[in-house]
Amino acid sequence: MNAIITVVGGDKVGIIAKVSAFLADRNINIEDISQTVLSGNFVMMMMVHLADEQTGLESIKTELATLGNDMDVSISLMHEKVFSAMHRI
Repeated sequence: MNAIITVVGGDKVGIIAKVSAFLADRNINIEDISQTVLSGNFVMMMMVHLADEQTGLESIKTELATLGNDMDVSISLMHEKVFSAMHRI
């Protein structure tokens, strides 16, 4: 299953490292990543692959939100199909 992770907040050292380490610890592969800094605001989108046997999407969402709070950024995760449906023209 593919999912989209978004990270938005003030730019600071270690955001990519901490999010990547979180994913690696849970055996979640990063399929694609894009990040930029706009006027001091950090914006990152990642497409990640969660193994089919990996359940607990809600748990991962909660843990990512907690990680975001600890770093003072907003982190969200949603299923790729939901993301695509929301952004269809």
